[in-house]
Amino acid sequence: MPPVAPAAETLPPLAEVPVPRRGDELREALVLRLISIDRAIHAVIFGLLALVLLFVEVDFGRVSADLRAMVRGLHEALGQTGQGPSSDFLVRLLGKLGGVQRHAVLILLITATAYCVVEAVEAVGLWRERRWAEYLTALATAGFLPFEVHELLVRVTVFRIVALVLNVAILVWLLWRKRLFGLNGGQQGLAAERKQMDPTLDFAPPPSALSPP
Repeated sequence: MPPVAPAAETLPPLAEVPVPRRGDELREALVLRLISIDRAIHAVIFGLLALVLLFVEVDFGRVSADLRAMVRGLHEALGQTGQGPSSDFLVRLLGKLGGVQRHAVLILLITATAYCVVEAVEAVGLWRERRWAEYLTALATAGFLPFEVHELLVRVTVFRIVALVLNVAILVWLLWRKRLFGLNGGQQGLAAERKQMDPTLDFAPPPSALSPP
């Protein structure tokens, strides 16, 4: 059945026809989407942390006073009822928070804001499959690995192990599969692979049909 309102009398060139992605190209796009979602979650977490730190920074005096009052109240209550390991940990934690200097809160606020912005930029760029976002993600992930290793050496937890393994896997995949920094053939190898993966070739007539009889 012919179209009701055709836009043109003839079909456009095959290279201009939108063709759905499949195979390795589709899998790469899905992996980039998953990494983008991971970075978006990180951006939200750092953003919430920055908001909390901003609240503390704006009203630092009252927050510090409230924390010190809570520590004194806990000490008095625990002195009457006895002090267990969990309550002792809570008192020490609140004591450390109450003793934090204002400049330390400001440094944490700036750091959390910077990480929020970087992670958000990575998420948007990876979702749109921008080459610069792949480089930015690789550099940011590699730069954060030493801190993750240090935290793991200080205390081993399942969450820290999973986070480290996941970030190493992301870094290795980006460097090798996306051929960053000249690895695995670099940009030329990527262009050659894209040429071989051209989906329009699947819809072109076979070479025998194009050759004269």
